[in-house]
Amino acid sequence: MGQPAKKTESQKKLIDLNDELENYFSNTTIPQLFVDANLILRKFTPPAMTHFKLDPAGIGRHIDELSSNIRFPTIIENIKEVIGSSKDLEKDIQTTDRKWYQMNILPYIIRKENRTNGVIITFIDINDRVEVLQEYEKLNKTYENIIYSISHDIKGPLSNMKSLIGLLKATSGSEENTQELLSLLSLSLDNLRRTVAELSDIKDSDTNFAREAERVNFGNLIEDAQLALTDKIHKTGAQVRCELKETEINLSRKNVRSIIYNLLSNAIKYRAPDRAPAICITTEKAGTYTLLSVSDNGRGIEEGMQEAIFERYTRLRKDVKGTGLGLFIVKRMVEDTGGKIKVESTLGKGTCFKVYLKGQQ
Repeated sequence: MGQPAKKTESQKKLIDLNDELENYFSNTTIPQLFVDANLILRKFTPPAMTHFKLDPAGIGRHIDELSSNIRFPTIIENIKEVIGSSKDLEKDIQTTDRKWYQMNILPYIIRKENRTNGVIITFIDINDRVEVLQEYEKLNKTYENIIYSISHDIKGPLSNMKSLIGLLKATSGSEENTQELLSLLSLSLDNLRRTVAELSDIKDSDTNFAREAERVNFGNLIEDAQLALTDKIHKTGAQVRCELKETEINLSRKNVRSIIYNLLSNAIKYRAPDRAPAICITTEKAGTYTLLSVSDNGRGIEEGMQEAIFERYTRLRKDVKGTGLGLFIVKRMVEDTGGKIKVESTLGKGTCFKVYLKGQQ
């Protein structure tokens, strides 16, 4: 019986290299797949089982036949792209459980033949990184909202105070009238100070403009808005009627106050030239939402512009002063807390804004 042939040095090196690769693939904590040029799975690391539901029976099967919880419909095309170009490809992907990974598809090149014979697909957990970026985006939106709101919301109280001061200067009436004007001026000043304090109350830990939800009363906030708009209500003869079936909601007070103020201000601002504003503010339950409606008998909005009014700096009337930020602010505040806003309007007859507010826990 003959002696078995001795292994050559190159064969030993190949066996050692294969053992090292097997050891690496068995012990690495990184999910990896090795797919050949025919898109057949040749090897995988144990962590890859989490994403592809793999077992040893998956070896030798086409990559398209494997179950996967990765939201990445173009993976086949991208593997072919890397094999064809021999260039790395990197993409951020999300699994069905909403975890984020950086997926690298690397060409497996046979150096002697200078060709790509497959790819190695590596998944790197970047969920923490994505969450941090999302928090920074929220924080950026917070500061944008603050800037827009401060620049927009304090104009009403300031205008009101200016008018009251003008009346004080012009009045020659009794001391009782003077005291009444001074009292209104004092209330307007308090309202202005409270508005600025609320809008600028930002701490280092804030990542959302609607950071602090609290139980707020719609009636109280409507009174605040009417006080800030006293001068405009008086000049236009506006009548404001309220029907509040839902009296309270658990949300950021500053946001709800700003929403009501902006919608009431617009209802007065865009009044019809031939009639005094008649405004109705209602609240009611609408499924999982609290529906706040503000309707008027004003100029109305033409159908083609009813979506554009929520865009930044959109102004429908050049003869009406404004920045075009009010409804942009309102929409952002509503949507940032899971709500939605709709508008119904008939040109020449009036408009109704329906704000679906989502109460917070």
